[in-house]
Amino acid sequence: MATLDPPFSQLLPAWMARQRWYTGKGTEPSLERVGGLRLQDPAGEVGVEVHLVRDVGGAAPVLYQVPLTYRGAPLAGHDDALVATTEHSDLGTRWVYDACHDPVGAAALLRTVTEELELAPDGPPGTGRARGHRTGLLPALTVRGSRVLRGEQSNTSIIFDTVDPDDGDERPVILKLFRVLHAGRNPDVEVQQALAHAGSTRVPRPVGDLLGQWPSPDGAHQLSGHLALAQEFLPGAPDAWRVALDALERGEDLAPRARALGEATAEVHATLAAVLPTAEPDEAARAETLRGWRARYATACEHVPDLAARAEQVEALLQAGASAWWPRLQRIHGDYHLGQVLDVPGRGWVLLDFEGEPLRPLAERTLPDLPQRDVAGMLRSFDYAAGSVPAADGQQWAHRAREAFLDGYAHISRSDPRDEPALLHALELDKALYEVTYEARNRPDWLHIPLAGVERILGA
Repeated sequence: MATLDPPFSQLLPAWMARQRWYTGKGTEPSLERVGGLRLQDPAGEVGVEVHLVRDVGGAAPVLYQVPLTYRGAPLAGHDDALVATTEHSDLGTRWVYDACHDPVGAAALLRTVTEELELAPDGPPGTGRARGHRTGLLPALTVRGSRVLRGEQSNTSIIFDTVDPDDGDERPVILKLFRVLHAGRNPDVEVQQALAHAGSTRVPRPVGDLLGQWPSPDGAHQLSGHLALAQEFLPGAPDAWRVALDALERGEDLAPRARALGEATAEVHATLAAVLPTAEPDEAARAETLRGWRARYATACEHVPDLAARAEQVEALLQAGASAWWPRLQRIHGDYHLGQVLDVPGRGWVLLDFEGEPLRPLAERTLPDLPQRDVAGMLRSFDYAAGSVPAADGQQWAHRAREAFLDGYAHISRSDPRDEPALLHALELDKALYEVTYEARNRPDWLHIPLAGVERILGA
């Protein structure tokens, strides 16, 4: 039986600990391999494997997807993607790379989706399986090259330079590889595909997805969930965050674009309500939502103890929101802000990344929710833009953008979120408290922005 020296179990944890997508910051994972998948290099020269490893060293186990390539010689220009060098008992020295950065590995991942391949387990039966699914909304494309999108944290996105073989047109594609795996349908796949199949142009056209299986922690049964999503890539389109910052720096009003963004948001909400299940907001839903609001306030207080002094005001505002009139619950974006929208020439605003708030469990993110949650998220994002750029009239700029967004939303939806201020204020406060926790953990220099938002909302 072939062996590696040193064994890969010794090499992988230290490399994973340095990756942006590793959730146990400041620690080294304690890994157990629960499964794997073998992909094919058509040339037969590069080994391509997907390792499914569970980190059992933290408070709760976390399952990661780690695609790797194995080469018999170094890959020029890819030193940053080198995971390890090891000795194979049969093949000699092997250079092991992050497959997302290796052109052969990246192409194998995309080909699994576009050719609807089935991947057998790399190991005993029951230790992993996957199948690609193609939507048919884009033609078959020829891959000319690939590169990894820089700056992502929870996922890894690969940009493919592709062309339509029929007309020679460039049609770039992005494949998002989910690093942390969850059982269940990923909302980024489910929601975007539902919108696209309904004819919406407010989302990128999906190419397809990769659905995998792996053993449960107790080994008693198989779990399934999405491993990757492929969709059209829209190069050169700035996101709404960049558009907002440019307007602030030039001293320009964002109101006209904010109104159009409100209209686009309402369009997406209307389509989602028509094509995916909705639910009546019963007392159980209200109680569970209030519980979540209170929990996020308690977590924010752990990071900023001074917030505990506002407990009475916070509780009154949250209870008022829970008791207000609610619309039917439906699928929503779930983590809506200016960075999740692209300004596409000739197409307008296009929404991205429907995974929902990464700190919330997947099962919670896939439930029907209040559409006003997305509205509140975007209102908070206008405040963020104003708070990040020194401007004499930043708060007035944000106020005009917020009102214009709400005007546009109300125009399309025929329902103005301002008509139920108690609900909108509760959702805005909940979002601001979520931001307090996020900034305290990740960007303390930005903490003043959500804290100012908390004060403004409580003052309202």
